[in-house]
Amino acid sequence: MSDIGEIRMQVMWNRLVSVVEEQALTLLRTAFSSSVREAGDLSAGVFDPRGQMLAQAVTGTPGHVNTMAEAVLQFMNEIPREDMFEGDTYVTNDPWQGTGHLHDITMVSPSFLNGELVAFFACTAHVVDVGGRGFGADGKSVYEEGIQIPIMKFAEKGKVNLDLVKILRVNVREPNQVVGDFYSLAACNEVGHRRLIAMMGEIGLTSLENLGDFIFSRTRDAMIERIKALPKGAWANELVTDGYDAPVKLAATVSVRDDHIDVDFAGSDPMSRWGINCPINYSKAYASYALKCVVAPDIPNNGASLAFFTVTSPVNILNAVRPAPVALRHIFGHMVPDLVLGAMAKALPGKILAEGAGALWNIHISVRPVGSGEGRRAEVLMFNSGGMGARPGLDGLSATAFPSGVHTMPIEATEHTGPIVIWRKELRPDSGGAGEFRGGLGQVMEIAALEGHEFDFSAMFDRVNHSARGRNGGHNGAPGSVKLDDSTQMRPKGWQHVPAGRTLLLELPGGGGYGDPAKRDTSAKAEDRSKGYVSENAG
Repeated sequence: MSDIGEIRMQVMWNRLVSVVEEQALTLLRTAFSSSVREAGDLSAGVFDPRGQMLAQAVTGTPGHVNTMAEAVLQFMNEIPREDMFEGDTYVTNDPWQGTGHLHDITMVSPSFLNGELVAFFACTAHVVDVGGRGFGADGKSVYEEGIQIPIMKFAEKGKVNLDLVKILRVNVREPNQVVGDFYSLAACNEVGHRRLIAMMGEIGLTSLENLGDFIFSRTRDAMIERIKALPKGAWANELVTDGYDAPVKLAATVSVRDDHIDVDFAGSDPMSRWGINCPINYSKAYASYALKCVVAPDIPNNGASLAFFTVTSPVNILNAVRPAPVALRHIFGHMVPDLVLGAMAKALPGKILAEGAGALWNIHISVRPVGSGEGRRAEVLMFNSGGMGARPGLDGLSATAFPSGVHTMPIEATEHTGPIVIWRKELRPDSGGAGEFRGGLGQVMEIAALEGHEFDFSAMFDRVNHSARGRNGGHNGAPGSVKLDDSTQMRPKGWQHVPAGRTLLLELPGGGGYGDPAKRDTSAKAEDRSKGYVSENAG
C-alpha cells in the first residue's frame, strides 16, 4: 500500500471512531436513567458483517464494551441473515448473551447500504429497574432478579414491537424511564447508521471490507510485537473479598505465551447462592481490560486486539452458569483487574499499580412516604467510587472509578430523581494506604430521605472486611464501612431499611500504597497534610 493509501485508510479509521463516538453521545444526551445520562454506564461500537468489532466509542465502560464485542455474534446466531431487514433493531438483557446481568440492555442494529449489509451497530446501557427483587444481591436465582428478554426484535423494518413495550411497562417500577431508555438505545444505533452511510457516500465506499482489513492487520501486528516483548511463563495470584455472608476467594493464573495471553480462574470459590455470581463473559471482559492496560494501552480496542486474550475457567463464581443469580456480577467483575494485575506484577516487578477499591459502591434506594402519608415514591440509583491504588512513580487517584471508568454522578442530578438529600460527599482523610506513593482516597457520604419519607437501600459494597493491598512495601488502603448516624452497623450487601429521620453514612475504601512509606518525599508529605488528605496525627 502506498503512503497516500496508508494515510487515507488512517483518516477513514479516525472517521469511524468519530461515528461511534457520536453514536455514544446520542445515548448520553437522550437517556432517561441517571446511571446512563450522568455516569456514562454504556457502550457503543461498530462491527463488520462477520460480527467483529471494528471500533468502539471512548465513552463507556470496559465491562460493557468487551462483552458487547462478543454479544453481536450471539445476535447473529439467533437471527438468521434472511430475517434481517433495513430498519431492524434487536434487543436482549440475557446475562449470558449480553453483559452479565439483567439490568443491562444490549441493542444491535444491522446497517444496510443499497440493500447490502455493510455493518452492525451495537450499544448497551444500564437501566434503573428490570422488576423482580430490584437491583441487589438477595435473589436466589436469575428468575427472581427481573424480567428476562431473550434475543428478539425491538423493531422490524422501523416498526417498534409494541407488545414488548407493554410487557416492559407492567414488569418494572419506573416504566417511563425504562421504556425511554429502550428508545434512546435504538436512536443511538440509528445515529451511528446514518453517520456511517453518510461517511461511506462521501468517501465512495461500497463496503468496509478493505478498511476492516487495514484496521485488523495493523492491530494484530502491533499486538504481536508487544506480546513478544513480555517475559514468558505462568504467574498466579489470589484475592479475598467480602462476599455476601462469608469471604470469597478469587484465583487466577496468567500465562504469557509466544502469541497470546491466557487467564485461568481455576481455584476460585464455587458459585454463591446469592446474586454475586459473575458470568464468564463479564469476567473475561475485565480480565482482557487489565491485560490490555499492561500490554497495549495505546493500541485500539477492537476484535483483533481482544483475540490475543483467552479466558478459561471451570464453573465457579467467576464462571457462573444459568440459573445462578447474577445481579451484582459487577462486584467480582471489578475485582478481576486487581486479581490479574497481581499476577502480572510478578511477571513485571516494579511496573504494576497497587490494589484499589475495585468494585463501584453502587447503591439503589427505594424511597417512599412514611405510612399513608403524602409524598413521592422513587427509585434512585447512585454510582460512587473509592480510591485507586498507587502507581509506580505516582500517587493513586482519589474517588476514581477504576476499572469501570464511569463518571461521578452529580449530587444535584441524583437529588432531582427522588426525595432524598445528600448531606455530605467529600474525600475521606487517611483512607489511602501509606507508601512512597500514597493510595487514592475514598469518600465519605451521608444520605437521608426528605422529611416524611423513609427508604430501603440495596447495599452493593465490598472492601469492608478485606481492604485493598499495597504493593512493594506500601500499606493497605483503609477498609470501607456502612452505618447509620446512630452508629448502627449495616451489612455491606443486601436490602436494608433506613427509618425516617435517620441518615446513612458510607465510608468508601481507599487504595493501597506503593513502596516503602519511609521513602516518601518530604514535600509530598507536607502537601498531603496541607490538603487534608492525611491528618496531622497520622503515622
